[in-house]
Amino acid sequence: MSYFKNTLVLLGLSVITGTAGAATASTDALIAKGEYLTKAADCVACHTTKQGKAFAGGVEFELPFGSLFSPNITPDVDTGIGAWTDDDFVSAMQEGVGRDGKHYYPAFPYTSYTLMPKDEILAIKAYLFSLAPVKQAPIENSLSFPFNQRWGMFFWNALFLDNQRYAPDSTRSVEWNRGAYLVQGPGHCGECHTPRTLFQSLDSDQQLAGAPIQGWQAYNISSDPVHGIGAWSTDDLTQYMAKGYASGYGFAGGPMADVVKHSLSQLTPEDQKAIAVYLKSTPAQTTGVARAVTDDLSVRAVVANDLGSKIFAEACAACHRWDGEGNQSPAAKLAGLKTVNDPSAANLLGVLLNGHMNPGAPVDRRMPNFATGYNDQELAAVSSFVLKQFGQSGAVVTPEAVAERRKVKSH
Repeated sequence: MSYFKNTLVLLGLSVITGTAGAATASTDALIAKGEYLTKAADCVACHTTKQGKAFAGGVEFELPFGSLFSPNITPDVDTGIGAWTDDDFVSAMQEGVGRDGKHYYPAFPYTSYTLMPKDEILAIKAYLFSLAPVKQAPIENSLSFPFNQRWGMFFWNALFLDNQRYAPDSTRSVEWNRGAYLVQGPGHCGECHTPRTLFQSLDSDQQLAGAPIQGWQAYNISSDPVHGIGAWSTDDLTQYMAKGYASGYGFAGGPMADVVKHSLSQLTPEDQKAIAVYLKSTPAQTTGVARAVTDDLSVRAVVANDLGSKIFAEACAACHRWDGEGNQSPAAKLAGLKTVNDPSAANLLGVLLNGHMNPGAPVDRRMPNFATGYNDQELAAVSSFVLKQFGQSGAVVTPEAVAERRKVKSH
């Protein structure tokens, strides 16, 4: 009898162990799914300061009427989201209304995340709750009246939030629909690449037409071949997402470099291609910075005694060459880039002042910053030279413009 009982106990334990093992595997799969979606949504970029702990918040977003600071989304009960229920989290992502009815501002892209189904949102929550909690109190926003009145977001949501999940287009392929979902939903590409109206909603007539962000220019990524990415091949676009550059078309700098590092490069090749397929099908927007024409670069004269050309010879030509074709690495090619054809020189100055030093990138894809080595007059001179030598805008950058650009905070 004892043997029989022991056998039952052992059998019972084996069943329990098997059930527990299956539950653990299911939880692990949910967390892994949530981690992937968290990367697709690039949550870390907005919720992690340069020297801070991941997802602990504190990133500042400067607006014309004050500053917003991202909250702590680690599972700390007191300062993070550790006390949030599933419904709290889903409401925040789909409706912009968090725990205790707190309304969020559209700097948090819930107007895009609302396209995500509940199960995927809860997968993100499962991943965030699997992380170590960080006790870091959120920084109070500093918005002027009436923008500091959160209740006003109730009316904003009534006007500009659809609160609907993504509905596949049956006339399109599975790949196209996957790309459309990633771009419009978790990827929220339009939040940076679409101009905003007076009410800070996305301009539906100018989808993906480009917009300024944090002192940089998020370029037109519609299908237009001159102002957008229509001239890029699908392979060019997928390489840009995977490596941060497409030779002769563009490189990721500033906020976009973070998007590539933390989000786009972490996606599967299939998802990267799906995004490319969708972007190349979007309505063409004929506004913004045009690609530079490269036909006559080789015959352009170089003014040897010009300050800008001297600095270019000293600091730039070895990597970029006088014809802009680039040495050592295709990532160094300047010819054809929008950056050298933008009369505002927003991204050009951003790269000169901040560099492009992603530690994970090969050394031939990194660029040091020149903020301390050169003064405003020198940087204005070399920027003007680059715009004239490789672009067609004819723009001149002033020392005052460089000084103003230095003031822009980089996340």
